[in-house]
Amino acid sequence: MTDVEVDGPWPGANSMRSFASVAVTAGGEEVGVFEAVLEPLPGAAPNPDTYAFFQEHPVAWAAATNDPLPVSRVMDDYVAWLRSLPGPLMFTAFPIAFDGGWIDFYLRRFTRYGLVQGPYEKDVLFVGRPGLCLRSYAAALTGRPVAQVTPQTLPAGWFGDFAHTHPAIDDARGYAHLLGVLFRVPAPLAGVED
Repeated sequence: MTDVEVDGPWPGANSMRSFASVAVTAGGEEVGVFEAVLEPLPGAAPNPDTYAFFQEHPVAWAAATNDPLPVSRVMDDYVAWLRSLPGPLMFTAFPIAFDGGWIDFYLRRFTRYGLVQGPYEKDVLFVGRPGLCLRSYAAALTGRPVAQVTPQTLPAGWFGDFAHTHPAIDDARGYAHLLGVLFRVPAPLAGVED
């Protein structure tokens, strides 16, 4: 389960300032945590609207920007951490289209990997290309339209003791807890025959 904090909407023009991944089993047991604060990309600049949002959330901005490390070092460390986990691994985010796009961009730019790799590549980080969109999965299990599935519209208890306040590690842990809750929900189509 991965959450990113960025200073704008576009990878490259803007920067991923921090991210966190929480590795959990299908039963919801935490088996590993990775979190990092990254230096801004050369030539990139914060988006004014995103920056204004973070000025209203100073704790989140501090968590995303204090003591940044070189991006290439962070991404190499991330790959090494992923390799140390028991596999196979599936990338999960809420939603995958946003967070996954950032992780894919950074992996491709700074390592030999990507979130989605070709069908004939043997050395891959993740299975289940491109991964699991937790927002879509929650919508399917709750019967709500995807656009109506947000941390604010789902029961707070589904996120455990982790309020959605935008430090990447807190949000990733809350989403990891949500994943465990949803894995325990009976599938609405169970028993339906083709």
